[in-house]
Amino acid sequence: MNASSSDKDNRRKIVIIIGGPPGSGKSTLAKKIAELFNLRYYSTGHFYRRMASERGIDPLELDKIAEKDPSIDHEVDALARSEAEKGDVVLDTHVGGWLLKDLSDLSIYVTASLETRARRVAERDKKSFEEALKEIISREQSMKKRFWEYYKVDINDLSVFDLVINTERIDIDLMIEISAIAVKNILLRR
Repeated sequence: MNASSSDKDNRRKIVIIIGGPPGSGKSTLAKKIAELFNLRYYSTGHFYRRMASERGIDPLELDKIAEKDPSIDHEVDALARSEAEKGDVVLDTHVGGWLLKDLSDLSIYVTASLETRARRVAERDKKSFEEALKEIISREQSMKKRFWEYYKVDINDLSVFDLVINTERIDIDLMIEISAIAVKNILLRR
């Protein structure tokens, strides 16, 4: 991180991908890593929710439309690729670990049990556990279907990730610490 400005200009800019299912902690981790390493933060989820809002629908409704219209996912993923190509970014994304592995310096997958993730989403979004659980299941089924159909990506195959963290028992601080060590090592090897 103490590189001179000319060193920074001559090196390829770093790309870190944080993936995982809804409620796993990926956004929390991605934002913190971006902050710690003075990198840009980009969320495909924020862009997707904005697309839904601009259409006057919620993201679950957009999922159903996206199941029939691949241009929606292609637009989201093209923007993620564009952000990755700019570099010096932490991408918070569901499918980026697979689609952007050619641009990634480090790819981290964050997960937890369905019940834990539903509880987190319920707390975060101020909704019932049952409603959060139903939404997560619906979103995951839709993403699994779309990502296989459009990209031949099996979202259960985590072999493309450099690091997988189960946040079931690993708290936020330890998740950040583990990830920061990995990022520092990547930076030192550059």
